[in-house]
Amino acid sequence: MQHRIIVLGAGYTGAIAAGRLAKRLRREDVAITLVNAEPDFVERVRMHQLAAGQDLKSRPFSEMFAGTGVELRLAKVTGVDVDRKTVAVVDANGAGLIAPGSGAGELAYDTLVYALGSGWNAQGVPGTAEHAYEIASRPGALRLRERLARLDAGQTVVVVGGGLTGLEATTEIAEARPDLDVALAARGGLGDWLSPKGREHLRKVFGKLGIIVHEHVAVTGVEADRVATADGKAIPAAVTVWTTGFAVHSIAKATALEVTGTGQIVVDGTMRSVSHPDVYAVGDAAMVMGPGDKPLRMSCASGTPTAWQAADAIAARLTGGNLPNAPIRYFNQCISLGRKEGLIQYVTADDRAVQAVLTGRLAAVYKELVCKGAAWGVTNPTLGLPARRRRVTRERAAAGSAVKAQA
Repeated sequence: MQHRIIVLGAGYTGAIAAGRLAKRLRREDVAITLVNAEPDFVERVRMHQLAAGQDLKSRPFSEMFAGTGVELRLAKVTGVDVDRKTVAVVDANGAGLIAPGSGAGELAYDTLVYALGSGWNAQGVPGTAEHAYEIASRPGALRLRERLARLDAGQTVVVVGGGLTGLEATTEIAEARPDLDVALAARGGLGDWLSPKGREHLRKVFGKLGIIVHEHVAVTGVEADRVATADGKAIPAAVTVWTTGFAVHSIAKATALEVTGTGQIVVDGTMRSVSHPDVYAVGDAAMVMGPGDKPLRMSCASGTPTAWQAADAIAARLTGGNLPNAPIRYFNQCISLGRKEGLIQYVTADDRAVQAVLTGRLAAVYKELVCKGAAWGVTNPTLGLPARRRRVTRERAAAGSAVKAQA
């Protein structure tokens, strides 16, 4: 009987994990199922480009995983029962799916890779859900795109959140629509985590694009035509874009898995759940400790190596190989500032800025290559790796479902 591996979510981390598992394990021994609600890959790191009016290349999963042995199941995950080792799913119309050998609307697994990721985080600020736009998802980016297209010259767009997503969204919109008044509202100083050279370049680009910056501002409410701040002021906003961080999917928190207060699954160094050894979590869904015993931030840069680690650990445990022990660390933060400008901030292993930066057009090219490389790694899931398909030891596969192996 084949060992059943189910991967939930086909973002960067889920798609990479599924493809890497297909490369590591013999098809005769495993059945790998990738569950995702959409039929094509979403380049989440480019949602600010989509919102600003640019068209992105279509990347159908049916083409990506053709011939790999990975079965794609188009469905929405509604629940996970880690005691019964089943996943509840519904199709696009909300009807329960019938899986061969399973109950109605259920998929049974021997090993689960949880990669459902995260969405936007309204932070509980009044009016955000009703009036603000998000770009953490493709539907959100498309909704904002349509709204921006209807704005008249001179109207104001306010981006709330001074992190990487906020910087990229603000500059992309300002470059694409120079006729609009674009502003950024940041709780801290503009790019205050960057090096002095990085902050200087950021201010230069913002000035060139005519972006108004509201620094050290706490937004306390969002209305249809303005945002309210903690100091009692109001910033006019025909459109408010909310980019103040991410929140993980609520499914894990509803299970018996050990999770953090924010709902991230607590894992060991191999991305294995510390409470349920048959479950692995990758990307934003996992609480992963990095260098300096600091949690990794939610990002593609963090998620991709966790997917590699989980896939290699699963393959090793099933085949009797050596567990991966490569440390996960940071090298740089890549920020696009429109299509013609960029900022590459080099960092320490634990993500603290150093003096070295790369700026200007060269940095924009660098960031574009990083984005293309990330997409290539996902859309060519079994290329670029040596063929190391190993036979699953059935005794190990069975034991893995009942006994917590040592990490």
